[in-house]
Amino acid sequence: MAWYKREKKGIITPTSAKKETPEGHWYKCPKCKNVMNSRDHKQNAYTCIECHFHARIGSKEYFEVFFDKNEFTELDANMMSGDPLDFSDTKTYPTRIQQSQYKSGLKDAVRTGHGKMKGENIVLAVMDFGFIGGSMGSVVGEKISRAIDFAREKKYPLIVVSKSGGARMMEAGYSLMQMAKTSAKLALLAEAKVPYISLLTDPTTGGVSASFSMLGDFNIAEPEALIGFAGPRIIRETIGRDLPEGFQTSEYLLEHGFLDFIIDRTEMKNKLAGLIKMLK
Repeated sequence: MAWYKREKKGIITPTSAKKETPEGHWYKCPKCKNVMNSRDHKQNAYTCIECHFHARIGSKEYFEVFFDKNEFTELDANMMSGDPLDFSDTKTYPTRIQQSQYKSGLKDAVRTGHGKMKGENIVLAVMDFGFIGGSMGSVVGEKISRAIDFAREKKYPLIVVSKSGGARMMEAGYSLMQMAKTSAKLALLAEAKVPYISLLTDPTTGGVSASFSMLGDFNIAEPEALIGFAGPRIIRETIGRDLPEGFQTSEYLLEHGFLDFIIDRTEMKNKLAGLIKMLK
C-alpha cells in the first residue's frame, strides 16, 4: 500500500509554521455569499461588487463617502447625553451610555460636520446605528438642530443620513420632544431657501422617520433599505392581515410616492453633488 506512504520527506508543513489568514482582509457578502477583498469592498463604497448589496456602515464610513479626501470640520464633537430622568440610583442609563461610547468610539448616535463634496460646501449629519441602535435622544436632536442652524447661517445645503431604531426610551418625553424641535428648525431652513436632502438608509424607523427623515426637499434612499414607523410584525398584529411583499422597503415606498428616488451608494456622491449644483 505504497500510495498511503510519503516517499519524500520535508513536504509536510509543521503546525508551528502554518499561517492563519489575517482577520479583516476578506469580506463575505451576506446576500450572495460572494467573498471579496475588504479593500475592494471599501473602494466600492461598502457595497458588494457582485450583487450590490449595501452593507450597514457607520458615520465614519459615510464621511469617507461624502467628503472630498475625507476632509471636514466636525461640529459639537464632544456633546454627550446626560441623565435627564435621573437614573443615577440604578446607574442603568449612564452605564449604558458609557458602554456604548467605549464599544463604538462615539459620543452619541449622530455626528455632524461641514466640508466640501465635489467642491460644493455641505453640512452633513449622519446617524450611527452602532450607538444604542441609532436611537434619537436629546443629544441627537440638539446636534441635528445645531447643524440646521449652521447650514442656515452659512447657506450651505444640508444632508442628513438617517439610520435609527426610533426614539430613545430611556429619555422618555425628552426624546419625543426632538421630533418637534428638529421639524421646527427645518421649517426655518425652508424659509431661508436652503436645500435639505434626506437620505434614508437601513433601517430608518420610529420617531426619526416621523420627523426630520421625511421632511426633505428631496427624500432619497439606498436600495433595499427598511423604512417605516413601526416594524412589520407590529403592523401585522395590529391590522390582523398579511402585508404586501416587500412592504417597507425603499423600492415599495418609491413605487407608492413616499420617496423621490433611490440611489446606489457608489453613485451617491456624484448624483447629490449634481443635484446641489442644479439647485444653485
